[in-house]
Amino acid sequence: MDYVERLTVPLRWWVQGTMMVASLWLAVAVALPAAAATVVTAVAAAVVGAGFVAYGRARIVVADGELRAGPARIPVGLLGPAVALDAEQTRRAAGVEADARAYLLLRPYLKRSVRVPVEDPADPAPYWLLATRHPERLAAALTSVVTGG
Repeated sequence: MDYVERLTVPLRWWVQGTMMVASLWLAVAVALPAAAATVVTAVAAAVVGAGFVAYGRARIVVADGELRAGPARIPVGLLGPAVALDAEQTRRAAGVEADARAYLLLRPYLKRSVRVPVEDPADPAPYWLLATRHPERLAAALTSVVTGG
């Protein structure tokens, strides 16, 4: 493996989700019997937890001659030089400068990204824009694999 990253949700989301479930329990506990309030709260906690786990399951992997980002994959031989983007560049690349055909794997809690041009003329996506906690490391791993060194 040249690079592996899981885009897990940040701790603050778990704290906020816990506080939301606690607030729900307070609201439900006054209106329902204790057992019903507990069941409603447990179901809400399970839904919130499952949602966070599912949303944070996306991975970026550079290995075995391919780039995998979420459910998508592409051979590295079809990629151009990767560029690490800072927060402002990412905001523009995902907003006003975005191409609707691009493959995007973005998360609102990750402010930086890597832009990877796709050089396959048969591929409709002109580039991939991948949110990451380590844009320089991801860009370096892709550059190393694409250039063969």
